[in-house]
Amino acid sequence: MDVTPDPEPVADRATDPDGGAASITLDGIGKRYPDGTEAVRDLSLEVKAGELVVLIGPSGCGKSTVLRMINRLVEPTSGRVLLGGDDVTRVDPVTLRRRIGYVIQNVGLFPHQTVRANVGTVPRLLGWSKERSRRRVDELLDLVGLDPAQFGRRYPHELSGGQRQRVGVARALAADPVVLLMDEPFSAVDPIVRTRLQEEFLRLQAEVRKTIVLVTHDLDEAVRLGDRIAVLSEGGRLEQYDTPAAVLGAPASDFVRDFVGADRGIRRLAVTPVTRDTLRPLADAEAADLPRIRLGGSAYDALAVLLISHADRAVVVDDDGPVGVLSRQHLLDLGRPER
Repeated sequence: MDVTPDPEPVADRATDPDGGAASITLDGIGKRYPDGTEAVRDLSLEVKAGELVVLIGPSGCGKSTVLRMINRLVEPTSGRVLLGGDDVTRVDPVTLRRRIGYVIQNVGLFPHQTVRANVGTVPRLLGWSKERSRRRVDELLDLVGLDPAQFGRRYPHELSGGQRQRVGVARALAADPVVLLMDEPFSAVDPIVRTRLQEEFLRLQAEVRKTIVLVTHDLDEAVRLGDRIAVLSEGGRLEQYDTPAAVLGAPASDFVRDFVGADRGIRRLAVTPVTRDTLRPLADAEAADLPRIRLGGSAYDALAVLLISHADRAVVVDDDGPVGVLSRQHLLDLGRPER
């Protein structure tokens, strides 16, 4: 991808060899305000390049503060933030923010500018030519599912909430940032649109593979989107940092157990795939009468098939045919989290 060279060498070194993503390391960061309020205390975690990490926790636990410390909208009072191994405090903050995409809850589009002008904001600030900016804007509008010819000349008030959110994501990706920060990006739309946006976002991430840190208060959203989830308690204390299945299946503390709730077993099934090691061999006589489920599908969907079919077992198939049998009891055991 053609990107204007940045005069700041640290920002260039922060990208991976393909220029698409950078790791993020939070090394004991903290934020204490002049009145003594400690929003975040000694938080350490690492986000791998190309990974989507979700920060979740109760209101006031410092989630958004952590996000803003990464792009220096809020300056840490202790610790370090490393982007690709380099300390972001050594980079001019304006230069840094132009290399980090930022999506907020209410999008923040400029109401007096067209969709095309909004998406092209950062390329324009970077001095890109009009033709180069136009190509990039068209590419991104296509990527987020908006026809440039149809939507490019519209203004934000002419768009639905979901369309405005898509434009916000396109704008955040405009200069090919190495990191994308998202602060409750889908919470301002209705549940149906929210689900569609999440699906589109997962498709988009599969294509662009950015390093993403996303803040949400919605556990279902965290489980659906995150490669890993960081559960925070008051003061930015890290209670658990693991895959969705691990957070739901083996809560690391009473706080996490209470936070994920009594129905965490159902959520765990939704993020647990049906794999070959969960199957037993298939007897020829079984195949004809049993319902069929796909290898690699979720355990939640598999259990739904069994319940609807009133069956105790199902045949698991891949593209080449049956590969084994999965029992209802095994699925129920998967959904029974450790205490």
